[in-house]
Amino acid sequence: MTIALAPISYGPVQFRVSEALTLLPFYFPEAIPGLTIGCVFANFFGGFGFTDMFFGSLATLLAAFLTMKSKNIFVAALWPVLWNAVIIGAELYFLIEVPLLATCFYVGLGEAGACYLVGVPLMKILEKRNIISKPSAKSAEIA
Repeated sequence: MTIALAPISYGPVQFRVSEALTLLPFYFPEAIPGLTIGCVFANFFGGFGFTDMFFGSLATLLAAFLTMKSKNIFVAALWPVLWNAVIIGAELYFLIEVPLLATCFYVGLGEAGACYLVGVPLMKILEKRNIISKPSAKSAEIA
């Protein structure tokens, strides 16, 4: 999805529809490797090479772990927003010399759109249709 929608998926202002799937670890921890590998693959085509493949996937991996540990979907959606805003914002600042805070803001805004406007409603629809179910009590939950 990221590659197919490349014009809006890469750069300082980006909206990756596929980022809605970063909420899957809340329901399925086994989704973490697939999300991380998918990010490596998508970032291979993004134009920033190994740097983006590494740091973009690191942001996804860190967010996925905290998403998995969250106790509600709204907190779960916050982790991809924060990690991507900081890591990808800083990466773009160093790679293409764009303003740091503005870039962090815009990356975070795009991520928030994908997670809260697409991801949360999608997960709620899937819950309502009994395609996925809310996780049971978890150990070491975050907020």
